[in-house]
Amino acid sequence: MNTDVLVIGSGLAGLVAALSAADNGCEVLLLTKTERLAGGNTEHAQGGIVFKGQDDSPERLMADIIEAGAGHCYRPAVEQLCRRGAQLVQELLIDRYQVAFSSDEAGDEYHRTAEAAHSVPRILHAKDQTGQAIASALVAAVERQPNIKTLTGCSAIELLTSTHHSTDLQDTYGNPACFGAYLYNVGTGTVEPVFARRTILATGGLGQLYLHTTNPLEARGDGIAMAWRAGARCTNLHYIQFHPTALYHESGRFLISESLRGEGAVLVDGDGRQFMQKFHQDGNLAPRDVVARGIHQTMIEQKIPCVYLDITGKSAGWVEQRFPGIYARCLSIGLDIASDPIPVVPAAHYSCGGVAVDLEGRTSIDNLLAVGEVSCTGVHGANRLASTALLECLVWGQAAGELAGRECVDTAPIAPPEIGDWEYEHEEIDLALIAQDWETIRHIMWNYVGLVRTPKRLHRARTMLRQLQMEVEDFYQSAILSDDIIGLRNGLQTALAILFAASEARESRGCHYVTNDGEV
Repeated sequence: MNTDVLVIGSGLAGLVAALSAADNGCEVLLLTKTERLAGGNTEHAQGGIVFKGQDDSPERLMADIIEAGAGHCYRPAVEQLCRRGAQLVQELLIDRYQVAFSSDEAGDEYHRTAEAAHSVPRILHAKDQTGQAIASALVAAVERQPNIKTLTGCSAIELLTSTHHSTDLQDTYGNPACFGAYLYNVGTGTVEPVFARRTILATGGLGQLYLHTTNPLEARGDGIAMAWRAGARCTNLHYIQFHPTALYHESGRFLISESLRGEGAVLVDGDGRQFMQKFHQDGNLAPRDVVARGIHQTMIEQKIPCVYLDITGKSAGWVEQRFPGIYARCLSIGLDIASDPIPVVPAAHYSCGGVAVDLEGRTSIDNLLAVGEVSCTGVHGANRLASTALLECLVWGQAAGELAGRECVDTAPIAPPEIGDWEYEHEEIDLALIAQDWETIRHIMWNYVGLVRTPKRLHRARTMLRQLQMEVEDFYQSAILSDDIIGLRNGLQTALAILFAASEARESRGCHYVTNDGEV
């Protein structure tokens, strides 16, 4: 199979990149391992997307991003986000794709809300289902675009690179180069190479590596693992952001948007007392890493399994209208958030690091680009400012798609090398072993490479994950191929990459919080 541009992943970044490349006249193949075209974290985004507020400016937003990022942000990337972001929200999401953002009470203009560490209310939202509204609009646009072909239920296994397959290509490019990927069709169980002139990784996050996460099942670090094995430069992988407030319930974790605190909700301990002021002057609206650690420390000190988020000061009608998704989800387990505080704990939420990219999404491997959460633009530094993730997807998705489209039009194609047929193995897979291996990874990452880290914990994690990786790699080489074994192998590789970064980091900063005794 051949295409001009292969986009792996169908969250906001992948959808925008595909549309942008197609607009430039390229044939695009958009691939996702989910059964539906929309997937990943985008649909689960509740809070919103940064736009612009009253008395706001790019400089003011830049200052907020850098402060939240613990001063570790890449300034040119932040400048690009702040300069281009609001313009693209207006041109693409509002004018072109007509995303139905929430309006103020009068219906005259869009309602802007605040979230932690923002100096002004500047966030557009579609009630508490912003990601779903954006994804629906862009999926519809993709389905209308004749230059885009979509494949669902297909997993990328490996990137095809010149270093692995062709010294001729290596000589042509001078650097390692990517010319597509191996795809596994879940429905047929077959593997097929897809050759592409440009490949865009948009595989999303990695929250499923942790015991508690707000991420969907597909967020298991596939893109980072493939890029790592291909030799792409990765950076800031140790900066894993934990969302402070995930619903604490036996049915599982569910994101409780930071917007609740932006609208006046407060965090209280088991006795109903507010506690965040002692950790930061901004109290409940402190940066996410500070709030998450404040909750963690309070739980340790008081020996309680969770704390509580209280928005009962608002009227029941207002709560149900402003946060219908959260209200309905909590009500389904017997919790009325308009009258009862919400039990919450921190949960793995967002990877601030990833495959290193430039201002147009280029990686260190020629012809390979990366956008969205799988990438590291440097915008987020050591800790992401709330609601900047979707904006980063929009800005870099558009830039990478334009670049890929422009290069495909302006340059002559280079024939990829011939490769042999995929060799299928025959050892049966024991799903119980895969499930147990995942539990091992998640517990190790949560306890040893989680919210608070120590040198001893990181050392123990390295020993345990290395041993597990040897066993899984041996199994992978002989097992019947499936998405389960692909995901386990990728998840383990990404866990190790995070661990290596955490072990080598020279300072405790932002999301990477290291102590000798394990306490804040």
